[in-house]
Amino acid sequence: MPPDDAYAAAGVSIASSDAGVRALVDVLRTIETGRPRRSLLGSGHYASVLQISPDLAIALCTDGVGSKLVVAEQTGRLGTVGIDCIAMNVNDLICVGAEPLAMLDYLAVEQPDPAALAAIAGGLKIGAEDAGIEIPGGELAVLPELIRGHPSPNGFDLCGAAFGTVAPGAIVSGETIAPGQALIGLPSSGLHSNGYTLARHALLEQGGLAFDDTPAELGGASVADALLEPTIIYVRAILELLASPIDVHGLAHITGGGLTNLVRLNDGVGFAIDTPLPVPPIFELVARCGNVEEAEMWDVFNMGCGFVAVVAEADAERAAALLSARHPGSARIGTVTDRAGQIDRG
Repeated sequence: MPPDDAYAAAGVSIASSDAGVRALVDVLRTIETGRPRRSLLGSGHYASVLQISPDLAIALCTDGVGSKLVVAEQTGRLGTVGIDCIAMNVNDLICVGAEPLAMLDYLAVEQPDPAALAAIAGGLKIGAEDAGIEIPGGELAVLPELIRGHPSPNGFDLCGAAFGTVAPGAIVSGETIAPGQALIGLPSSGLHSNGYTLARHALLEQGGLAFDDTPAELGGASVADALLEPTIIYVRAILELLASPIDVHGLAHITGGGLTNLVRLNDGVGFAIDTPLPVPPIFELVARCGNVEEAEMWDVFNMGCGFVAVVAEADAERAAALLSARHPGSARIGTVTDRAGQIDRG
């Protein structure tokens, strides 16, 4: 059976998505500007880094909220998805050691409803202040022929492009990751902003749940509460880690694809996850309602770990304590191995 069987049945094929990315990159890497390339990292990392001067590089990335927006539309709860948009961008920027400075938002709407836009902006404000960034501008596009809501005419899409700076000598590329180093996991708040096509299909269609239902697994929270829990912003904790005496060898934002994201840092090593963080109940509910096999759950979702820092074995305890100050429950989850490109989960 394909590894993304349930996800593909819900409408998203990981294999097809990967092939689509390769098709894009194969063309874009052939761009000729007529001057030497400024890019300091190859494609596939969390953010692109361009050298501006011997002492300055800029980091750039872009991302959106995805089909989590469908839940926001259907429930009329728009106040938190802006946080997700900020998080999905700034959490990527810090993976290269950059300090996020600003983000531009792109908001495409079916109709420009002022109350809805103010609610979305409220989430962007909360997220920006949490991350310590500015939103100096953006774009509002009214596209009734392209955007269709759930229900119409309330459709919208929300994306961002973020910017940060890093000294070229301080870039965290993952190249120094080596067997024996420790993996420190930071807890997630739930699904964050990935795998929602599968989650909605499992909970609402296969499981027959409604947004206001309160399944026992959720401990009193409703399905909507769990699905709209905002993505955690890890910026301040990671910047504190980078400013500490601890040598940081790799930083990974755990998004779609789960802990396989670690391989993006360095495919010449492997990663053994022997003490995973606790799995939030929303994942157990998705697996039960959708009859999703455990292996696929780990291949699609973060499963309770939203970010990973790679540090020396000797620094593991100090790093976990530092990160726990802002994100309680941060802990060592595993070790770097010599099994190239392999994720082992105990």
